[in-house]
Amino acid sequence: MKKVLISFALLVAFCVSGFAQADKIVGKWKTIDDKDGSEKSIVLIFKATNGKYYGTIEKLFKNPDGICSECEGANKNKPNLGLRIINNMVETAGKLTGGTILDPKNGKVYKCNISFDPKTGNLNVRGSLDSGGWIGRSQTWIRVK
Repeated sequence: MKKVLISFALLVAFCVSGFAQADKIVGKWKTIDDKDGSEKSIVLIFKATNGKYYGTIEKLFKNPDGICSECEGANKNKPNLGLRIINNMVETAGKLTGGTILDPKNGKVYKCNISFDPKTGNLNVRGSLDSGGWIGRSQTWIRVK
């Protein structure tokens, strides 16, 4: 009985720490261009009532009046400001996975994984062509205070 209680306590502690990580992902983040290091935008990541996570562009540092001319479907020619670029992410073990991220520059949609780095307080955002995350690129996003 004692082993069962200890196992249950460890399981609960692990689950709670995972949720705490996902809660740290919610908020405003400054995106940085991974090629030249310049500030690109501020993205608000939030949890919707359906339990999934989304992100919208709240501020653009360059070309604030730009539109998503390369986007397809409903996003075609929509303003980049206010554009929802992170879609349908779900929390799994403290990370956000299973959704997509839109690059408004080229209109392409990539599979996405987002994790919080407790050492730096930054987000690791990975967009990839494959579900395993092997073919893609990563960016570091910095929390806006």
